[in-house]
Amino acid sequence: MNDVVYSINGPVVKVRDTDAFSMMEMVYVGNTRLMGEVISVNAHETTIQVYESTTGLKPGEPVYSTGHPISLTLGPGILRNIFDGVERPLKSIAKESGDFIPTGSHVDSLDKEKLWDVTITVKPGDYLKGGDIYATVPETGLITHKCMVPPYMKGTVKEIKSNGLYKIDDTVVILETMDGDQELSLCQKWPIKNARPVNKRLPISMPLVTGQRVLDTLFPIAKGGTAAIPGGFGTGKTMTQHQIAKWCDADIIIYIGCGERGNEMTQVLEEFSELIDPKSNKPLVDRTVLIANTSNMPVAAREASIYTGVTLAEYYRDMGYHCAIMADSTSRWAEALREISGRLEEMPAEEGFPAYLPSRLAAFYERAGYTENLNDTKGSVTIIGAVSPQGSDFSEPVTQNTKRFVRTFWALDKALAYARHYFAINWTQSYSEYIPDVERWYIKNVDPQFMNDRQELSSILAEESKLMEIVQLMGSDVLPDDQKLIIEIARVIRVGYLQQNAFHKDDTYVPLDKQFKMMEVILYLYKKANEVVAEGKPMRTVIETGIFDEVVKMKYDVPNDHLELFNDYYTKIDKICASIE
Repeated sequence: MNDVVYSINGPVVKVRDTDAFSMMEMVYVGNTRLMGEVISVNAHETTIQVYESTTGLKPGEPVYSTGHPISLTLGPGILRNIFDGVERPLKSIAKESGDFIPTGSHVDSLDKEKLWDVTITVKPGDYLKGGDIYATVPETGLITHKCMVPPYMKGTVKEIKSNGLYKIDDTVVILETMDGDQELSLCQKWPIKNARPVNKRLPISMPLVTGQRVLDTLFPIAKGGTAAIPGGFGTGKTMTQHQIAKWCDADIIIYIGCGERGNEMTQVLEEFSELIDPKSNKPLVDRTVLIANTSNMPVAAREASIYTGVTLAEYYRDMGYHCAIMADSTSRWAEALREISGRLEEMPAEEGFPAYLPSRLAAFYERAGYTENLNDTKGSVTIIGAVSPQGSDFSEPVTQNTKRFVRTFWALDKALAYARHYFAINWTQSYSEYIPDVERWYIKNVDPQFMNDRQELSSILAEESKLMEIVQLMGSDVLPDDQKLIIEIARVIRVGYLQQNAFHKDDTYVPLDKQFKMMEVILYLYKKANEVVAEGKPMRTVIETGIFDEVVKMKYDVPNDHLELFNDYYTKIDKICASIE
């Protein structure tokens, strides 16, 4: 007798009196074979979380066991693709079923008919272990896909096929193992809830260069690091992630739209398909995977979408690539956990979230890292998660628990966003704990003075925030000239350095060399103006020369490929300061 549905509560389905299912097993529920996962087992009933809409499902319909956990198909064809939360390709479903995903849709994750140009890189008699590369495939114009022996498998190459065109399920290598001959094709399966193994985790030492001044200079994130972007509605979380995805120096970008509005995801899909990768002049989608799990899709699939994204990132990391995940937003993911927890009648913790919210967040962010892989290559997974606290309240549980597990915190400020200050990252609330880790890299690869300049900029901004409290109480006239200078130079830093124009060809991406030279000019102006004020000359006369506004505009006036023009600013500053009576 088949096991059958006993009760249905939204995405939560129960089966009575069965021992046919094991924990975390993937099952198919009902006559339409909806995908689900076993989340609770006891002597009397089994609880299943269904990743599709259960509308129309009735008690008494059969439940089918598969005997294995929810797993992804990993192979050529992942890049350029758009998946839902459980790796179903949305383009293929659209061709087959139209604009809406039908329940029980079973479309292959990767195209099984497409032929790939395969180069075998091993020969008979070679000993291979988990992670070793046995074939390469040019997956896109930018990325070479490396087919690897599945972890925990080892043996001697018994037979190889000739180089040529193959489908992803075709056998290209036969491996002789202790358990018999194993056929290796171009793809493999991996369970999404399990982190892929590595040789060892390496110390973090390189920044993820984004070309965004406020991030690279003040609050850098390292390759293999974690960051949170908390902010209320309209503060620019999604746009910040878009900009990082476009310009950061990761090899692979995985963008997870987790519970976001459909029109936002449409914008992402349209933008990414038109963008040209600045490093190669090829389409950016050649190194991008999009996972679209919009707010109108089944709530349970939001949880899976996060794990799907990080598993894909780990797979490419194992090939030796640097991967960056944009998770937008982990608050929607936490809300999905809360909804399912409520349906399971679990004891709620703070604000109704389940008590295991912190451990789930920790398990997700812990999968980031800079690693030495099983095949001795080095790769990284960097996770940048947006958080959407209601009413910009950073004391709510998701933001607070995320803060415990990430080392970079880019706090978005509603006042800055409404003042059109882009990025709206608040420089007093944000921080990066990676500065000591990446300091040596900046000194070696940019300039020995870079981190000192960064520190001086931070000190000026901190000093300004203290002075502004006095100004708001008593007005700026009560300040002595040296403090008026701090407020003026802080304005130059805020408007001329931290604020960035994503639509200007030279300001949308700023190389580190230019960032350093801009800091140097600003600090030189501060030093010379300080000398003028120390001589007793009024601060007003320095401001009236217009030099502060000229320095603000240097981000537009100096093209990224003509950095020698910065020398003119030193001459101009010297000339103006010397001429003040």
